[in-house]
Amino acid sequence: MAMRKSNNLAITSAAFQDHIIRSLLSEDFSVLSRRSRKSRKPPKRERLEDLETEYVLNPAPTNLTLAQKLGLVASPKERLTEEDWIEVKKRSLLRQESAQPCTICREEFRLQPQVLLSCSHVFHRTCLHAFERFSGRKRCPVCRREQYETRVIHDAARLFRQQCAIRIQAYWRGYSARKSYREIIRTKCPKDKKLRRRFFEDRLQELNDSFVRYCHTDTEDFLRDIDRSLSSSRQVFQQLERKRASEPQENNWDQIRKQVFQRGVWDCPICLIGLRDTSFPGTSGFSTHLHLRPRFLLSCSHLFHQLCLEAFEAFTAERRPTCPLCRSPYHKKLI
Repeated sequence: MAMRKSNNLAITSAAFQDHIIRSLLSEDFSVLSRRSRKSRKPPKRERLEDLETEYVLNPAPTNLTLAQKLGLVASPKERLTEEDWIEVKKRSLLRQESAQPCTICREEFRLQPQVLLSCSHVFHRTCLHAFERFSGRKRCPVCRREQYETRVIHDAARLFRQQCAIRIQAYWRGYSARKSYREIIRTKCPKDKKLRRRFFEDRLQELNDSFVRYCHTDTEDFLRDIDRSLSSSRQVFQQLERKRASEPQENNWDQIRKQVFQRGVWDCPICLIGLRDTSFPGTSGFSTHLHLRPRFLLSCSHLFHQLCLEAFEAFTAERRPTCPLCRSPYHKKLI
C-alpha cells in the first residue's frame, strides 16, 4: 500500500510538473518563444484578396498534458465553431464595437487590422499583442476573460470605406449643386434692384474682357476694319432710304403745299426770317423786300430758303442729307 501510494504521488507530481513546464513555456510568453520569434522570418505581405477574409489567429490545439489526462487540471475548452463565431460577431455588431474607438489606444480603427475576441470585444491587432506582452497573460482588457480565442475581422475597414464613399459623394453633390447655382446666377437676371445692377455690370465686364481678349494686336488695322464695316453699313442704309423715298409726283406736291398751309409756319427754320409767297393764301402780310428770295419745298412738307438749305447741305458730311427738322430723307422743289 505504501509503495502504491508513493507511486501515485510520484505520478501526480510528475503530471503537475509537466503541466507547469508546458504552461510556462507556452508559445506566446516564454523566453524560448521570444528567441524563436527573433529568428523567425518576417511574414509575407497580405494579398488583396485576403483583406476581406476572416480567420482565427489561435494556433492549433496542443496535446493534453498528463495532468489534464488524469483530471488533475481542467482540460481546455473546445475551439469555437463557425456558427459560434457568427453569434459572437452578432453580439459585437449589436454593441457597435467596430464603430467605436479601440478600448486600448482610444483611436479609430480605420483601415488598421482589428481582431474580435471570443468574448465579442474588438481591438486593434497590434494593441492586443502589446497588451498581452505587457500583462504576461491572455486576459481581455474589458471583461477580464482568460484563454480567449482571436479572430481577424474587417468590419471597421468596410465601415470606414463606406463612410469615405459617402463623404466623397456628398462633396461631389455639393460641388455640382454649387456649380449649377453659379451657372443659374450667371445667366438669369435677379429681381432685386442692387443685384440686377451688379448682374449687368458683370455681364458688361465680361463683354469688355472678351473684346480685349479677341481684338487684333494692331490697333490701326482694327480701326480700319471698323471704318470699312461702318461705311458698308452706311451704304446699305442709303440704298434702303433711296428705295423707300421715291420722288413725289405733281399732284403730290399740291398735297404737300396744303400741309404747309395747314401747319401755318411762315418762318425759315434755319435763319428764322419770314417767308413770302403769294401762292400761299394768307401770306400777304410779309414784308416786300423778301419776296424775291427763292425757297425750297421739301417732300416732308417743310419750307426753307434756297440759300439756307444749300448751306446746310454743304455743311453736312452725309451724301444724302436729311431734313433739318424731321431728319428724314427728302426731295426738294424750287418755288
